[in-house]
Amino acid sequence: MTFDRRSVLGAGLGLGAAATVVHAADKRPVTSPGTPPAAASDLAPRLVPNDVQDQTAALQAIIDAAAKADTPVILPSGTFIVSDLKLRMGTRLIGSARATILAYGGGDAFVTADNTDGLAIKGIVFDCAYKTFDRTRADGAVTISRSKDLRLSELEIRNSAANGLSLFACGGHINDVTITGALDAGLKSLDAVGIDIKGNTISDCGNNGILVWRSAPGEDGSIVSGNRISKIRSASGGTGEYGNGINVFRAGSVLVSGNRISDCAYTAVRGNSASNIQIIANSCERLGEVALYAEFGFQGAIIANNVVDTAATGISVTNFNEGGRLAVIQGNLIRNLFRREQEPQDKRGEGIGVEADAVVSGNTIENAPTVGIQIGWGSFMRDVAATGNVIRHARVGISVTGAGDAGKCLIANNLISNAQDGAIREMEFGKMTGPDLIDRQGASNRVQLAGNIAV
Repeated sequence: MTFDRRSVLGAGLGLGAAATVVHAADKRPVTSPGTPPAAASDLAPRLVPNDVQDQTAALQAIIDAAAKADTPVILPSGTFIVSDLKLRMGTRLIGSARATILAYGGGDAFVTADNTDGLAIKGIVFDCAYKTFDRTRADGAVTISRSKDLRLSELEIRNSAANGLSLFACGGHINDVTITGALDAGLKSLDAVGIDIKGNTISDCGNNGILVWRSAPGEDGSIVSGNRISKIRSASGGTGEYGNGINVFRAGSVLVSGNRISDCAYTAVRGNSASNIQIIANSCERLGEVALYAEFGFQGAIIANNVVDTAATGISVTNFNEGGRLAVIQGNLIRNLFRREQEPQDKRGEGIGVEADAVVSGNTIENAPTVGIQIGWGSFMRDVAATGNVIRHARVGISVTGAGDAGKCLIANNLISNAQDGAIREMEFGKMTGPDLIDRQGASNRVQLAGNIAV
């Protein structure tokens, strides 16, 4: 058997034996061996790179005919101006190693797809040039809805006036996609049906990096792993709705692991009403607020083996008043925290804050200007065990709410080094009260102390 470039492309990508190949050199469409000659003119009207003339109609005709014939479309390098391009069921659109550029010509939408199970896009740059589009038609430069088994890889989406890539009720794999300069979020997934977001690069976005949301609380099961996310602003303001590297909202059973996240206005990973979230082995630096967050009405969170360097708070597991409960916070390294003195109330400077039904174990915290581990807030504290942690250079090592109607906690076998204002203290809404409890090992009505060491 003999192989040529086109047959290898088709077979290697799992795209079938035939492909609609558009060649720039001779300006004539060519198909893979085995396709009847008559099919070439049907599948591929003339299309050549042109950075001035709109070529939507020509490319749309190619896409429609290729989808009907179940063949991929392979585009040459160069720039093609398009607007409101619609991808179809069976579309497999292949560029030339990111040297193929689809440039947005303006209008209601850039690139959309609906009910396109098995859609594959590879090797293409989508350049939006900050031209606006109708958000009722599409809220991303590339907007895909109700599509399973997606395969999006080796893409670049840049300079979107809204979201970069927007997915609704989609499943499949998004990998090796670079999204830069989106004025809203880099990548948004709403109501996923099993999606993997892996190995992507997202930077310089106006409001958020990756959003994994659901319309109502429920199991989602998305995997967000191995991505590089940086320079995420909070252009729309707020108190944490924006400015996050990864934001999981109402989506249950989401795994967020192995991501490199830096320079976000607020949070590296924020789980809001996201039950059974796992935040594992992420590297997080230079965050403006809480680095890793589980908040509001969640039940179940594992936050383990992460590195946090430079944030207002390392980890916060909070909102027992809203039903937020049940967590394991283990094996994290947290250092170089700071207080936001410009904020009138929410200054922070805490390593770990936790409220209800939680284990805080085996963490190392260094340089916490307020407190290493804060347990409870007012009456909102129940069944917390803080054991085997190392806390160095904190103003206070561990604080526990002094509210008489709060629940019980265990503070045991922690090593606290160089705590300036006490190793273990009670607090009232963040204000330290009473003496250092380090020498009062034993039980009270609420707090059991055992084996803690202050040096």
